[in-house]
Amino acid sequence: MKKIATIALALGLTGSAAFAGGYTAPVVEPEPVVVQQSSSSNAGIIIPVLLLVAVAVAASNN
Repeated sequence: MKKIATIALALGLTGSAAFAGGYTAPVVEPEPVVVQQSSSSNAGIIIPVLLLVAVAVAASNN
């Protein structure tokens, strides 16, 4: 009888520790929204072209 009481006590204490934190609502993160630009940008080509022109002007002055 002592074994049964000990096992019941152990299960009771373990069960109460499992619910000690209470209920917390799950956090659902929103999906990221990807925005595509409809117009293309020429900024990627303008800077190297301007750099090339600056080097050409500097070379022609010597």
